[in-house]
This record gives sequence, structure tokens and C-alpha cells, in this order.
Amino acid sequence: MATAVHFVVSKLLWPLWRRAEDDQETFGAATEEIQQVHGGVVTRLCQDYGLINDTIYFTSREVLGGVPLRDGDAVNAIAIRDGAQGGWRAIRVERHTDAWEDMGDTSLESDLEKLRPLVGTVTSCDLDGGTINQTTFFPRSALCEGYEPMKGDWVQAQYVISPTHWSSQARSVSPLRYRRLDQVRVSSMFGSSGVVEDSIFFSLDSLLLPAQYRPTPGDLVNVVVVESSQSFYCWRALCMGPCHSCGPAVPMPEVELEALLKNKEGLEVSTDTDFGALLLGESKELLIWIENKGSEPHQLKCCDFAGWDSQEQFTFILDLGSAAAVSSSINGKLPLLQPGKTWLINGGPQVPANPYAAYTRPRRSSLRGSIGGYGLYPLPVLTEPVEVFDEEQLQRDEVDEDAEGGADAVYKELLQAAGQKSATRSLEREMEIAPGQRVPVTVGCRGKSLGRCAELLLLQFPSFTIGRRLEVAVSSREESLLLPSAPYNPATQQPTQRQQQQQPTVLRTVMAPAPIRTSRRHLPNFLGNYPVPQALRDCVESKNDVLVVQPELGQPLSVANAQQRFSTLLWLEELHAERELREFSISGALLRKGAIHLHLEVPGLAEGRPSLFIGDKVLLKKPFERGFVVEYIGYVAEINDEDVSLRVNCDFHKAYLGEPLDVEFTFNRLPMRRCHLAISQTKHFGEAVLFPSVLTPQSALWVGGWGPEDEEEVMEEEEEEEGVVEEESQEVEEEDEVGSSSVNADMVSVATQTKTDRLPKKEIPRPGQFFNRCLNPAQREVVKRILEGEGRPTPYILFGPPGTGKTITLIEAILQIYHRIPSSRLLVCTPSNSAADLICVRLHESGYLQSASLVRVNASCRQEESIPEVLQQYSRAGEDIRHASFHRIVVSTCSSAGMFYQIGLRVGHFTHVFLDEAGQATEPECLIPIGLLSEKDGQIVLAGDPCQLGPVVKSKLASVFGLGVSLLERLMATPLYACREDGYNPALVTKLLYNYRSHEALLSLPSRLFYAGDLCMRAQRSVVDSLCHWGRLPTKGFPLIFHGLRAAEMREGNNPSWFNPAEAVQVMLYCCQLAKRHYNPVSPTDIGIIAPYRKQVEKIRVLLHRVGLSDIKVGSVEEFQGQEFLVIIMSTVRSNEAVLQEDLQSALGFLSNPKRFNVAITRAKALLIVVGNPHILIKDPCFNALLQFAYDNGALIGSDPPVSLLASTRFVVVVSAYKWSLNDYFCLSASYCVLCHALHFCC
Repeated sequence: MATAVHFVVSKLLWPLWRRAEDDQETFGAATEEIQQVHGGVVTRLCQDYGLINDTIYFTSREVLGGVPLRDGDAVNAIAIRDGAQGGWRAIRVERHTDAWEDMGDTSLESDLEKLRPLVGTVTSCDLDGGTINQTTFFPRSALCEGYEPMKGDWVQAQYVISPTHWSSQARSVSPLRYRRLDQVRVSSMFGSSGVVEDSIFFSLDSLLLPAQYRPTPGDLVNVVVVESSQSFYCWRALCMGPCHSCGPAVPMPEVELEALLKNKEGLEVSTDTDFGALLLGESKELLIWIENKGSEPHQLKCCDFAGWDSQEQFTFILDLGSAAAVSSSINGKLPLLQPGKTWLINGGPQVPANPYAAYTRPRRSSLRGSIGGYGLYPLPVLTEPVEVFDEEQLQRDEVDEDAEGGADAVYKELLQAAGQKSATRSLEREMEIAPGQRVPVTVGCRGKSLGRCAELLLLQFPSFTIGRRLEVAVSSREESLLLPSAPYNPATQQPTQRQQQQQPTVLRTVMAPAPIRTSRRHLPNFLGNYPVPQALRDCVESKNDVLVVQPELGQPLSVANAQQRFSTLLWLEELHAERELREFSISGALLRKGAIHLHLEVPGLAEGRPSLFIGDKVLLKKPFERGFVVEYIGYVAEINDEDVSLRVNCDFHKAYLGEPLDVEFTFNRLPMRRCHLAISQTKHFGEAVLFPSVLTPQSALWVGGWGPEDEEEVMEEEEEEEGVVEEESQEVEEEDEVGSSSVNADMVSVATQTKTDRLPKKEIPRPGQFFNRCLNPAQREVVKRILEGEGRPTPYILFGPPGTGKTITLIEAILQIYHRIPSSRLLVCTPSNSAADLICVRLHESGYLQSASLVRVNASCRQEESIPEVLQQYSRAGEDIRHASFHRIVVSTCSSAGMFYQIGLRVGHFTHVFLDEAGQATEPECLIPIGLLSEKDGQIVLAGDPCQLGPVVKSKLASVFGLGVSLLERLMATPLYACREDGYNPALVTKLLYNYRSHEALLSLPSRLFYAGDLCMRAQRSVVDSLCHWGRLPTKGFPLIFHGLRAAEMREGNNPSWFNPAEAVQVMLYCCQLAKRHYNPVSPTDIGIIAPYRKQVEKIRVLLHRVGLSDIKVGSVEEFQGQEFLVIIMSTVRSNEAVLQEDLQSALGFLSNPKRFNVAITRAKALLIVVGNPHILIKDPCFNALLQFAYDNGALIGSDPPVSLLASTRFVVVVSAYKWSLNDYFCLSASYCVLCHALHFCC
């Protein structure tokens, strides 16, 4: 009874007590008590909370790093007194051995302000400071003296944790690596950026220069460079000065152009020079008025164009409607360039001297060839009149060189033209403009080239020139088919019913039967769960600094921190994937009921938004009153475009009547868990495998000698190599044409010398001989090194640039090990199913293996329909994982290899691990198969190209901290694997140099940019030269076209993917001109179209379907890796010219990735066509190099080129009377140099 009375009284007086406690709490907040606990003990631990010293309460959220604690663990803690209850509550708990040391009087502030090391890249920079790795802020005051940072710089820093914001802040920042280079030459300039020695990037915005000096191409300079990731360049110039004396500053081309466009000496020229919008083939005329408002007469000498518009859409219109005009022309004022005729002498028209010739585009003929200029491929010089054809004549592929010439014929034509208007590209007739007089010049424009285009009109007077910029926007009717279906409206996450309610109770969870194929596998479940630590999850979701909870990310990767670091990176990627999937939750979805499955329409699924796979779990939630929810679990059974078939509980399937359900997609954690398991094995491999610094030779696995006939025939085979390769390549092409292989033709690499004989069994060559006699010397050296295995367990790297025969070299090495080392068992892994299928097919087609020796292990979620028919027998053998593991050669993806951990294999069960396309796998993925080897005697072979596509990492945090760097790329950056002056260490790295794919003109640029100019062309000449004389080529013999097209980029609906209708139409036109020409058309299956955005891919497919060319492959760069086509057409899509240099990443998107660029331009064998806006692409170093290359060789057509490109051909020799040096610029005193003091080296 007393208890009941006390309860009632307490309820009545509770508001008064509560108010008093609130007052105490408010007062206490101002004098909050903080307790530092060092060496405390966890005395009690429950599910999600615990006690320290029986007095301090804590939960798992306060444990730094999410480290699980146990009873009896020693911890350090920071606690505050709870104002309401009077007890102590921890705000930070850390295991004693992990971080803090018991230093007696150590305080919270002193611990947080302890300097910690950080190595990373500058991810943003402004006037106030910047960030490192997107998380650590640094103020300008933290920079070492003389250092001006730029986004992409590699730096070393010391940082502390801010106690107020719990974020990291750098106290000191300096370049990670730096050096000085003397007497190096400026290679090129593009806008405000440039390149030194084709390897060092610089930007005028961050470059320290002496007064009155601006670098120009050809200058010999001294530079101080710092390590920086700028596109494909790894060094950036910090300061620069000319080696020799130099003169007055050279004005920038933009400044000269601005001066050219100004009115001069009282003459005013109308500025309304925009022709507006025209359709293809449509014409329009515009009057340009010249008015003399001065007091002196002026003599107009000539009207001309600068030649920016390669299609010559702009012309001067002459009115020949009166005999007087004709007579006047005949009596001495006949234009030098008659109507309809352009007289070309020594490669260019004869026009008065132009002081702005440096910014005038080299003249081109009215056809498709470039006349004059210079380049790698000289052009013929025409000395006869060339007819100016109309649009219909422009469609012809050949030029009639027998055009009637001579002055008499010109006069006759002129007389016959009386009463008509005629167009000419240049007009020279002296005309005096008196004071107060207005003189018109009629300019016409006929739409010939899609997109916006500009031309420079030059009005030349005796002592000066006035220019006007003419502009036109040309479109086609086909573009209307591709316009946005709805205005772009960025999608916002739609909260599901459960999210709208306050933690609804899940009444019941109804499971679906597990996927069928999984039940057939014998997989004991020994795989850990590896959940994301709650502290890390809270940190990411609240967008706090990740270094606060995981300081290991700021340290260089080492044996000591590899496991924790990689685990954290995987968790960051997983959190990003979870957040991405939540954005695609569907509220109130209506499912269709099928005979077996429920069918769900998922908008955007065909574009990978969201990304679903067979076997993924989907949650179907049915809300009831009062917040109760029944949750049904379904599994993805089939995927057809945007329709998903779900396998659900049979009772639910029968009872479902079409009511709306909330749909949530879940992240499949299985691949991540396999990576975590593999990472835990890194401690057994130590430095010899993952962090090698020295090479310790082992005894050879095979000690036999190579046959004498092999050595005798090397010289003969080298001489006949090109012919042999042509024969082999032709065999492959013929077999592909007759459909002898059941594998998707996209996977077949014709250029890698692969023999595809289908004999059931071939005679095995005797030891010391090669199975493939067509291997070149470098490929043979690789096979010998791998077979001997003297460097094991240190990984051996096969560096295979595009088209160099990397895959066929691996096949030879696998066959040699299989036949020469009977004790071997090989695990061959790739990041993707298509690459694994290709390896398996090549082994099958070699004819040197018995069917029981090879097995293809597939993931349980892979549909059997996607497995090539020729591999069905090998895939069936891989259903039983334990049985499959005992085959001599096992082929799988890196992730699927994780299944072998779950069947209790002994260490060293596999003797060799081959990782093909290793550059595309994350390091944790690579560790999955590597962990199955013996750390003492296992042999690892990494094959790939670090300059091509790397791993796909979507989390920006995970990417900047290193998850996007593959094991192959990381190892090749270490001193042991790095390229020395005499090349790579042959015991560790072999670089293949012979390219069997591309024309030398298409190979030269990527070879220079990415492979130090080492690649040599060995392709079949009849194939790569097949389109060198195509009528549309601007330069015959040079199979490259850069078609400039300035048009609008668009988005539609809630889809963030970009598309460009004008570019899509232009790509379609090129396809029609190639595949539908009357003479020797190109097969549609030999044409590939690369577009960086899914929406552009979709739009191009729509147009190709309308013209009957649906067989042309259209896809992203990733879909073309490892493939090749006779013709590649690339649409770059992005076209926002207003973007600032610092926003270039957002403006170019995927295009700013140099590895994507490298893959895109190395897929073509005989012809490469790039369609894009040169005014935005020139801001990227890769595309700038391509633009310059095309321009120098007469292959740039379409829109007007950037002014900086026109000016970049000037190699200005600057001379002046003063001297300058780096020491002078950096204010050296008797004993102090600012830059040297900061960077610790002597100038």
C-alpha cells in the first residue's frame, strides 16, 4: 500500500522535481565535470553497453574505431557527469594498448593535439587552404614556404584532431617528393596549362614565374617539380624560369584576338554577326556594315576568312546581276579568287600578308583533304584550280582533277553568270571608304556541319586589320527524335512507409526458398560476417572526418597496418553501396503475379541504377495499422531489361492480390566478406609477397634446356614474324567469320596471334619447345621466367600494353607449366567473367589439354545462359567445389576463388596463381586467390597494364585512400619494380612492346603518352591500311578524324546520365558513310562506338536502329576493354564551355580519367573517329594532346578550333637583355633561399 501511495505522489510532484532538475542541469552544463581515466578496466559488458571500473557507463558507439571489447580489457576513457542522474558517462573509450599511453598528467587536449603523420593527395584547394584526401583541412599557414599546392599533389603532412569539431587539421604540409631539372624544353601549351618534356604538367595559375615571362612551346627552361597526379602526368612544375636571356613577354592569343576585334582609326564594323540556327543544307545571308566615322578616308584592301571553319560554311556573296558589274570586274578589279574557283598555289591561296596569320587556320580544300600546313604525313601540293563543290558534290570520294582552267575560261564563266549571285571564300578588290560613308559586305552561310561553329572575318586595310567573329548553330531533323522526354529533375530519395513511421515493429519475416543453384554446392559456412563497425558507420553517415575513428588511413601502407587499412576501405565502399541502394527504394510498388515468380519493374535497372544480380536479396514490406509491418524476403531469379523476377515464399505468392508494397534492395556482402577473409591472411605473407624490397633467388622449378632448333630459328622467325602474324591473324578472322567459335565474338582478340585449331588433341612438343611457335622474343622470355619461377614467392609482372599479345603469352605459360611440372596445380583468376571465359576458351582451343584437366568455376548467381556453349562441359565439372579444386587447371573470377576457403584446403594446394587483367582488380580482390598459395614456395604471376582501366571504386573516400590502386599498379611504383635507366628488372617485370592491333598513326600518341614511346607496330598491314584512303579522311594515309562539334549536353527526367543529340546524329552519319558506301563497305560488326554515358549509348542505338545498323556495338569504355574493332567512333558528350578550370572534373566527368582515355583510343585497328567539343576537351591534358596531334596532321575538322590551339604551333624565340635564374627569383641572400629552405635541397 505504501508503495502505491509513493507512486501516486511521485507522479503528481514529478513536474516540480523535473523543473528543479532542469535548472540544476542548466547550471551544471556551464560547469560540466570531465574525468580522464587511464588504465581503467572493463568490469561489466552486456550486449551494447558496459561499465568501466563499475562506475562509468559506455556503449559501443563511444569505442574508438568500433573495436570490440571484452571483460578485463584495459582502456583509456574520457567521461562526463550526467547532470540528470549524477553518474558518469563515457564520451570516448579506447583500448589502452591501441593508442594512449599512461603518462600520468596526460590530458584530453594534449592527446588530441599530438601530431600524427599523413600521406595523401590534395583533393581541393582555395584561397583559404584546402583538404587532403577529402577529410583533412589545411590552412595556408601550414604550407611550407615556397610551396603553392594544386589539386592532385602528393603531400606529407602532420595533423591533429580538433577537440571541438572532431575533425583532423594539418599543422604542416610539404611536397612528398620533389626535384630540380635544368635545361628542359616546354613541349606544348593549351590555354593556361602546358607540358614540359612531354612528362611534366604545369598550370600558369599555380606556377611561380619571373616578371614579364610567360612560357611558350620550345622554350628551354629550368624547373622545380613536385610529385602530383595530373591526368597521366605524375610530376608538376612548381616554378619555372628560362635558361637563356629572354625578351618582352609574348602576348597570349586571347589578348591578340581581343585586339583584332576592336574598331580602329574611326572605322566601325557592325557586331551583329550571329547567323542563328540553321538546318543542314539551309542557307542565310547577313550584311556586315563598315562605317567610316573618322576624318580620313580608308582603303579596304581585302576581305577574307581565317579558316577556322574547316567545312567552309561561310562565303562572301557577290551580286553579278548587272553587266556593269561584270565589265567592272573584267576591266581590272577581278577578284583574285573567282566565284566558284579557289586558286591554290604551293599549298595555299595567295592573299595579302596577314599580321594575325599565327592564329589563322591552315587552308583546307573544299573537299576533305588538308592543303598545306605540316604534320607527320605530308600532303600533296595542288597547282590547278579546284572546283568548289556544292553539298551533293561533297559526297563524292574522288576529285575530278581535270577541271577546266585558264583566265579565258574564268572570264567566260563570269559573263555567263550575269544575273546571278555567286559565292567566294576570299574577296580582294580595293575600295575606298570616305568619311561618313557606309559600305556593306554580304556574307552567306550554308549549314554543312552540325553544332555551333565560328569563323573569323578579316577586313584588311593597309596598316591594320579588323576582325569579326561569325557564328552559326546547325542542327538536323534527326535531333528532334532525341530531345529530352521530360525536363531534368534530380531524383530525391522517396521515403518508404517504414521510414515515414517511428521505428515500426516488424511483425513477421517470411523467408523465400534459397536460390536453386546454391543448394547444389557443397559449401561449409566458415566465412566470417565482418560487420561494419558502428563508430565508422556513424562517422560516415554524419559526414565527419574518418581519420578521427580510423587514423591508420593517414599512414603509408605497410605490413603492420595493411589488414586494418584494407578492412576500413572495404567498409567505406560497402557503406557507399548501401547508401546508393537506399536511394532506389520504391514506395507503394505494384508487382505483377506470374506463374512462378512475382515481377517487379525497376526504372533505371538497364542503366545499372540500381545494380542487381541473380541471387540478390530484396525486401518486400507490407505495412499495417499502428506501424506493424510484415517483411517478405525475396531473391532475384531473373533480370530482363527493367523487369525483375522475384522468388518468394509460395504461400505469399499465392495470397498476393496486387496490393502495393514497399521495396528495399539489399547489398550482397558475400564478395566483401571474402575480401575481408583474404586480408586476414596477409600477416602470413609478410614483405616477400606484398611489400618486397629485395629479390631472393630460389632454385628453378624447371631446369631443362630449350631445344637447339629454337635458338637456331630465332633470327629467321624474327625476320618472318610480321608475315607469320598476318597469317595467324587471318586464320582467326576467317574462323570468326564462319562462326566456328561459339564464344561471343566481342571477346576474341584477333591481334594477339592466337591459333584456334579445333583438333581434339595435338602432338605435345618435346621439352624446350614452345607450343605457339609465333611468340616474339619478349613473349618467349616471359614464358621462360614463369616456368623457372626463380623469383617466387615475389610476384612476377607481365606488363602488357594494348594489343601486345598478353593473353596468348599467359596461355603459353600455363601450357608449359602444366606439361613440364607434373606436381603443379594452377589457379587462373580474372576480375570479370568475360575475361575468365576468354582464358578458358583459349586453353580449350589450344588442343593441348585433356578435358578432365580444366575446370571453370562460376559464381552461384551466374545464369547458365550467359556461359558460352563451348565451356558448358568445364562449368558442369565446377559445380562441386571440392571436386573442382583437384583439377590441374582451375579458372574462376577472383571473387569466386573465395569459395575454396570454405572447403578446408591445405595451404599450398595450388602451386601457381595467374591473375589476368590484374590492373582491374582491387588489392583485396587480388589477395583472395593469392591467399590460397604457400607463402614460401607459391608462384604469383600478375598480368595487366597499370595504364588502362583500374578497379571500379564508387566511394570517393575509399578511392582517395587507395582502394582504387590495384596490387599491380602499387608494386610497379615501388623501387624494386620501377623502371630504371636500363629498363625493368627482367626477373620481376617484362614489358611487351610489339603491338599487333593498330595502325602506326593510331599507336604513336598512346605510345608516347603512356608507354615512353616504346611500342612498335607489328599489325597486319592489309588490315590497318584498309581505310587509309577513305574519301572522308581529311588527310589521306592518316586514319584519324577529330570532328569538332559544339552542341548542347542534356539530361532528362530524373536520370543523371548525360547525352548529346547532335553528337549522336553525327556518329550515325559516320556509321552510314562507312557501312553503306557502295565500294568496299565496312561490316557493321567491325564498327564499335564508345560513349561515356549510358543515356548517350541509348540515344545512339535508337538512331542506328532506324537506319538498319543495329549490329554495331555501342557501349561504355569498360565494355570495350580487351576488345578491338576495325573502326572505333567515340562520342565525348560533354560540352559545357562555361566551366572554370577548377570545375573541370565535374564538367568532363569520366572523360578526365587518363586510363579511360587510353583504353578508348587504343581499341581501333584501322580508323579512329572522335566526335566532341574541342573547346572543353582542350582543358584536359589527354584530349589536348590528341587535339594537337590531330591538328598538326590535318585531321581536325568540324567546328572552329580553340584559339590556343591555333597559336600553339608558334615556336617563339624570345630574346632580351636581362638574365634570370631560379636563385634570383627566389630572393637568395648570402645564406638563405626560401624554396631551398622549405624543400631541403640546394638550387
